[in-house]
Amino acid sequence: MKKALVTISLFCSVFFFSQKNMSYLQISYGSICCGTPSTKPVTDYLKKFEKRNRIKSFEVLRQGGLGREGEFNLYIGTDRLGKKQKMAFVKGLESAVALQNKNRKKDSDGTVSFDSAVIVGQSDLTNIKNLTIYK
Repeated sequence: MKKALVTISLFCSVFFFSQKNMSYLQISYGSICCGTPSTKPVTDYLKKFEKRNRIKSFEVLRQGGLGREGEFNLYIGTDRLGKKQKMAFVKGLESAVALQNKNRKKDSDGTVSFDSAVIVGQSDLTNIKNLTIYK
């Protein structure tokens, strides 16, 4: 009986302390001819921001299967951030995406699109197919 209560309380605590993001930022990776660009600049920025601000890892979801050449979207959960942190995060993310697009090969590399005004809700994500945990 004691083991059953411990097991039940363990499962309940996992669900209670799990990430419960309700709003996500969307980053789209498109292709021109030769596949999508790398996610490395964005993931490097995420890791650097987490370390600099001493926060837990972001919840990042990936929606694949959007095109013939592997186009996909990334959704980054931002509910853990305060108002100032979120503004700084969005500003840094915009600059990381802009720098990646600036440094790409114009004829062969795909583009990365990010609009900070587009906020995707958790209810929108429940209807999306091909959604997996990215990180």
